[in-house]
Amino acid sequence: METTKIGSFDRISELKAFDETKTGVKGLVDAGITQLPRIFHDSPSNLANPKPPSSDLLHLTTIPTIDLEGRVFEDETKRKNMVDGIRDAAEKWGFFQVVNHGVPLDLLERMKDGVRRFNEQAPEVKKQYYSRDFRREFVYTSNFDLYTSSAACWRDTFSCYMAPNPPKPQDLPAICRDVMLEYSKQAMSLGEFLFELISEALGLNPNHLKDIDCSKGLRMLCHYYPPCPEPDLTLGTTKHSDIAFLTVLLPDQIEGEKFCNQ
Repeated sequence: METTKIGSFDRISELKAFDETKTGVKGLVDAGITQLPRIFHDSPSNLANPKPPSSDLLHLTTIPTIDLEGRVFEDETKRKNMVDGIRDAAEKWGFFQVVNHGVPLDLLERMKDGVRRFNEQAPEVKKQYYSRDFRREFVYTSNFDLYTSSAACWRDTFSCYMAPNPPKPQDLPAICRDVMLEYSKQAMSLGEFLFELISEALGLNPNHLKDIDCSKGLRMLCHYYPPCPEPDLTLGTTKHSDIAFLTVLLPDQIEGEKFCNQ
């Protein structure tokens, strides 16, 4: 890879220096930086904020919401209406929000808390998991595309394949082990249910997508966005398309991403 130099800016050297700390962007925050390192500076075109939609267009920008009724239906009419709603949302939007999905709300909060606690523990504890070898059972890193993207994102991530071959419990960090195992089971169950509805929305047998192994695998990715000293210069997540069959996203008040791919 050719070293890029702009003035006194040796980008590759700075990328390596950041990567070798093995503490991610949280490490920069803990170090008390007040200026954003240049490797995080994104282009003005990517950072430009679009004008907010006018009031008469707000109804067009409301994310479709599907009420899953706790995954229990009193009659077929409700199920059909749900399938019709998913078909419309998938065709026009490509995504939708689900409510009354059957996953305990306290588990969602514990999962988010587990992500925070992992990222906010002592650096020497986290460093043992830091890697760019994604064949490992559990990987903690910052920017999987650090050396190929035009700008690094202000985000740390840990990831793990939870299915079809779940990791051994001892391969997961103790601080978030139990909740990861519990949450992944619930995410798999919800994903399988959504695949049934999506199959029906496509006019197929409810088990069609499951029978061709669309729901067989599960990869958990948990993103962490610490406070940024100059948020107008960078992004937490850039525009992207997921490559999984289905992404189940668990948002928080930071409006970032913690999700499971199937």
